[in-house]
Amino acid sequence: MNNTNHKIPVGMLGIISAVGIVYGDIGTSPLYVLKSIIYGLPDNQWANPTYILGAVSCIIWTLTIQTTLKYVIITLRADNKGEGGILSLYALIRRRYRWTFVIAIIGAAALLADGAITPAITIITAVEGLNSLYSSIPIIPVTLLIIVVLFLIQPLGTASLGRYFGVGMTIWFTTLAILGLNRLLPNLEVLAAFNPLYAIQFIINAPNALIILGAIFMCTTGAEALYSDLGHCGLKNIRISWGFVKTCLIINYLGQAAWIIHNPESVNPTINPFYMMMPEWFRLIGIIMSTVAAFIACQALISGAFTIISEAISLELWPNVHIRYPTLIKGQMYIPSVNYILFVLCALMVLGFGSSVNLEAAYGLAITLSMLMTTILLFFYFMKNNKPLWYSVPLTFFFLVIECGFFVANIQKFFHGGYASILIAGFVFAIMYAWYCGRRLKREYNTFDRLDSDYLAKIVAVSHDKTVDKVATHLFYLTRAQSPHSIESKISYSLFEKKPKRADTYWFVGINRMDEPYQFDYEIEILVPYKVFRININLGFKVDMHAEQYIQLIATKMEQQKLVCLSSRYSSLKDKRGDSLYVIVERTLRNVDIYFIQKPLLVLYTWIKRKFTSDTEMFDLDPTSTLIEYVPIVANEYEKDSETLKQLIEQSQMSITGELPPEDGDFNCDRHHQ
Repeated sequence: MNNTNHKIPVGMLGIISAVGIVYGDIGTSPLYVLKSIIYGLPDNQWANPTYILGAVSCIIWTLTIQTTLKYVIITLRADNKGEGGILSLYALIRRRYRWTFVIAIIGAAALLADGAITPAITIITAVEGLNSLYSSIPIIPVTLLIIVVLFLIQPLGTASLGRYFGVGMTIWFTTLAILGLNRLLPNLEVLAAFNPLYAIQFIINAPNALIILGAIFMCTTGAEALYSDLGHCGLKNIRISWGFVKTCLIINYLGQAAWIIHNPESVNPTINPFYMMMPEWFRLIGIIMSTVAAFIACQALISGAFTIISEAISLELWPNVHIRYPTLIKGQMYIPSVNYILFVLCALMVLGFGSSVNLEAAYGLAITLSMLMTTILLFFYFMKNNKPLWYSVPLTFFFLVIECGFFVANIQKFFHGGYASILIAGFVFAIMYAWYCGRRLKREYNTFDRLDSDYLAKIVAVSHDKTVDKVATHLFYLTRAQSPHSIESKISYSLFEKKPKRADTYWFVGINRMDEPYQFDYEIEILVPYKVFRININLGFKVDMHAEQYIQLIATKMEQQKLVCLSSRYSSLKDKRGDSLYVIVERTLRNVDIYFIQKPLLVLYTWIKRKFTSDTEMFDLDPTSTLIEYVPIVANEYEKDSETLKQLIEQSQMSITGELPPEDGDFNCDRHHQ
């Protein structure tokens, strides 16, 4: 498999699939957006037509400018071989703008924080609709039960359910449109909300306009996920389906506005206009449909969180955690640690905030940050692709102004619950930043040895030295050296300075993560025929890491080409394949002088590595055939200190006690050992 685009076929099946995968989050926003807007209006102004039409106008133009223009029309073009999302965008520019990793991890951390809050607010809002029918329903226990079921099914995969998600969400959006039309057609005056002047006047004149803008922003919170799902659904499928989705959403918002304006006596901060505008006979059905839609939306968000973490691991922005693949569907994965953390956070959100009104205060702030970071990365993507400044600068400035406005509006929520999302995002950011910087810091102390003829002769000599115990038939070292004719000094230390490693064949394997998502190719360098080999494997950041399988398959192909013998060298097992040992060499940072500001990063990196990850899991190696070795770093400062110590010893006076050898006696090492 080489550098090919990951193409998604365009068709009715792809469009319906996109509706189910991409628009779950944005599709459940009618459950709480206008409800939150009413809550933010002054007393007795909850049904004021000027405010309601102004708010709905803001919703329409936010969906048009932020979702349609920025994401559907512009950002979806910034694809990485068919893949999208903030980390795919970062992968496109990181070679030229390395420092943008900070922007990328802020955006990714904010997206993951959103993934912890969205299931809580979406499900609790859907379940709260039961209160309008059955006031005795315990909202919190029912919400927690649904969340438990949601996270329990993740290890099973969603292959059997996935095909129904698109159909389910298509029915949901159709229902949204029908419910909206039922209230809109008799009250067509609400169509005036399409006039952007209503939105401008609302922002200028409405009391608490900043707070209400934070509620309005929630109508577009699924836009960032839309970009992330580019690789799953394809650009054309997403664009075509967005026309249908946006139409249904706007009709529903207009329908809710019509009900609010014409039922002022029923409107108060405790009601949800989404449920109240439903016919009485349909309300229970609508609540059930809302809950199912919320479940589907949450499933898409959790799968998106798994994808983000998988990409972050490949781009060396996240620890190497265990990933499982419960189905044969490409890209579908399950990450136990992420699933567990998201479950705990969602449950804590529900228990801590207790209602959708309180959760709305925590919602939106993190995702605004993510959108801002995407806009900044998009500017550097324009620069990398030589877009003219007259295009890239005004466009970036335009979106930054809008998103900064929403950010200022959402920051008002900080002390009312927004701190929760920022704390989660901050925790994720700290892990990503420490992991990335810790790895780079350790690489600064990398030293390399040339795989020249003398070095290779030394390996062959060890291989033939019968006085050294053989560790394996085939010895594999994982290396990060870019040149096929060099090797890290730490591997040399493991081979020769520690207990020598004797084997029949030696393999130095480099695995490189590439910026293209689905690249897979490899090169073989024969350093000593039948004895020493170098393999370089190039994996796209979307390709699963199964290092042992890749290595063994490549070795088998080499044997078929008569480049190596893989049979066991033990006389009693010659009909068997030879045993293999994989060696990963880690370096300790003892006696290394680093800057004060780098020490906490290194401490955090080391702690994360010991507690949450292992290279054995990262490379998918058999732990029973893997050896983790620790060797010291040899740094320049440490070498200077060593030279100073040698000089001190040579200059010092020596005092010896005990029996000395005869003056004419020569010390013989072999005789001494005998």
